[in-house]
Amino acid sequence: MNQNNVVIVGAGWLGLPLAKALNNKNYRVTATRTTEQGVSELAHHGIDGFVLDLAKLTNDDKKLATLDHLRGLNADTLIGCFPPGFRTGGGALYASQWDTLCQLAKDADISKIIMVSSTSVYPDRAELMTEDMARLPIAKGRDDFSAKAIIMLTAEEYVRNSTLDYAIVRCSGLFGPNRHPSRFASKLKSVSDQATANMLHLDDAIGSIIFALENISSSVVNATTPASCDKVTFYRAALRAAGLDTSLNLVNSTPDKTISSEKLQNLGYHFKYQSTLDAL
Repeated sequence: MNQNNVVIVGAGWLGLPLAKALNNKNYRVTATRTTEQGVSELAHHGIDGFVLDLAKLTNDDKKLATLDHLRGLNADTLIGCFPPGFRTGGGALYASQWDTLCQLAKDADISKIIMVSSTSVYPDRAELMTEDMARLPIAKGRDDFSAKAIIMLTAEEYVRNSTLDYAIVRCSGLFGPNRHPSRFASKLKSVSDQATANMLHLDDAIGSIIFALENISSSVVNATTPASCDKVTFYRAALRAAGLDTSLNLVNSTPDKTISSEKLQNLGYHFKYQSTLDAL
């Protein structure tokens, strides 16, 4: 197995720049898109790719074809960074897609799997959240864990139980090029001046994943900008940075969770942006 040989499942807003960053570090990268057109786009960026649509891997023939392809790549690590699809109604399939992916990785003799997860796995409580505060056995039957959190935690459990080496990187709200937070501000029905803006810039998302690839074994980490402010301050700053009107919809004072990135920092990752306002 080639330790520098990586497959990225889902080369979208995060996966494509991740693939480019790994290419620049002399990794051999192969990435997936769900259509032939998408794979052609990858080629324009100098990335080798193949079609993989996890939602359509329903019969054994398609799974075998995918498995043959993965085996031929002789990769050591698989990184899954595809969104759960909650916005498009596909979220219910997310956990089973991770189950399929873990099985394919094992059958293809891939030794490590990295899951890009989300800090939405945490319960709705106004506390500092560390990695041990969310896991499927803890969450079951508790109403402070959302239905989405349960789906995400179920998917994480497949990775944990896969017998492969793994790293689960729980990313906070992602922003960066073509995803400026000012875009989200107008869509928020209500914003709290007592809730932390748990956010992560694309550069630190990529940095955290590469750090996990190279340094983290059988562990879960939160990737979130170390210092933040409340959501009202953050979104007003984002609107100001974009030259837009800084008025927000309804402002409330409901406290909410704060995500801790202390574990990732203690393991040795140094965030490019120490504060969410710097990252804007």
